[in-house]
Amino acid sequence: MLTSPRNPKIAAATRLKKRAFRDEDGRFLVEGAQAVGEALDRLEILFATDELDPLVVRARQAGVEIQPVNDAVMGRLTSTVTPQGLVGVAPFLDVGLETLPADGCLAILHEVRDPGNAGTVIRSADASGAAGVVFTDTSVDVYNPKTVRASAGSLFHLPVVRGPSPTAAVDAMRARGFRILATAADGAQDLYRTDLDGPVAFLFGNEAHGLPQDVRELADASVRVPQTGRAESLNLAASATVCLFERARRVAHRGEALETIIGAAAHDIRSPLTAMKGFGYALEKRWAQMSEDQRALMLQGIVHDADRMDTILRQLVDAARVVGGNLEPFRERVDPAELARSIADGLRRDPDHPPVTWTGEPGTVFADPARLKTTILAFIESLVWWAREGPVEVGGTREGDRLHVWATRAGTELGAEEADALFVPRRPGEGAGSKIGLFVARGIAEAQGGAAWGSAEDGVLTFHLELPVGSDRTP
Repeated sequence: MLTSPRNPKIAAATRLKKRAFRDEDGRFLVEGAQAVGEALDRLEILFATDELDPLVVRARQAGVEIQPVNDAVMGRLTSTVTPQGLVGVAPFLDVGLETLPADGCLAILHEVRDPGNAGTVIRSADASGAAGVVFTDTSVDVYNPKTVRASAGSLFHLPVVRGPSPTAAVDAMRARGFRILATAADGAQDLYRTDLDGPVAFLFGNEAHGLPQDVRELADASVRVPQTGRAESLNLAASATVCLFERARRVAHRGEALETIIGAAAHDIRSPLTAMKGFGYALEKRWAQMSEDQRALMLQGIVHDADRMDTILRQLVDAARVVGGNLEPFRERVDPAELARSIADGLRRDPDHPPVTWTGEPGTVFADPARLKTTILAFIESLVWWAREGPVEVGGTREGDRLHVWATRAGTELGAEEADALFVPRRPGEGAGSKIGLFVARGIAEAQGGAAWGSAEDGVLTFHLELPVGSDRTP
């Protein structure tokens, strides 16, 4: 048992409390049962007050050098008031920016000085499934004993980069396809309404002062965690945890949303498919007994239901692209009024469908005609389900560089919030109407820099689409 703090092995380990000596030796201290347990396969030496501790036994079996020490020596090795009796020494494990994964979510820490906060961010990044953490050159040392302890072993679970400038970190990540989001109490975008699809790197700043303006300007956008209470602001570690887990929640929700969408599409397809089978069976069995008008009516029904199935399948494909974040518009010059009239002509094949009329003359715009048609059809179909009186009116206006198209019908019992909630995909059995049409409409709008929403007032239900007009040079 080692009992003297002057022992060369104890002296070599004790000096690692200071950053200069850590950098010189390329090693750091790992304190406590949790951190030691996670680092067993990396430890070079383990100091312990109890040779029968299960972790000590496991470390010895793993080939780690074990050095028993007394309580006084252990007190010199640790930075805590009540040592847990275990301190290991491990080599540096940080990696370069170029080795970070090219996808997922990253945390970049700039001027983060509190080691407890820094360690907690590492722990939250690990728990949320983030791809790594970057400590810029002005942040606390990742190997500070308090940082290591606060990470609770997570330091050994995910890639950590140490020492680049914020510009170098941002440039490297942007070159690999990451979108950079600066976090700030006065961020321009609400975190919960910000697109977090694809590779995302959050920039987190100093506990007291946040991110300096020149570093904020490196980002693609600034985001804030919305607060409804009276607290002045969130602690850095709390803010980082919210951001990282919101990104993780979106990724998990994406899979759930796709499952819901597939189930909803299958439900929507069942009705026209059943109708087509019925028409086909009747034509096969009773062709000779039918009049020409009856045959024509049934054939028109088959065409109408085939069109309906085609629409649902196109919606399903686009829904998958929306969920995956890879829906790309294909813009060309189109007249929304002409498009709406062609939709109305097609819907006349269904004798029970309410008439569709157009109001307004916005002229031609540069947009994706197939997706604009999908959106208008979704609006009309939902109005038929959720509003019961009179014709469906479709209209549009052009205001500057924005196009506003709407569809409206009277006779709804929905309120404003219920109208807008129809844009969320619903499982089969959850209410009437298409379960994915409006979800796709919103995704199409947002993919083109626009928006889609619902409103209801005095029994009139209206769905809205707003898009940038674009031009022949729009990418």
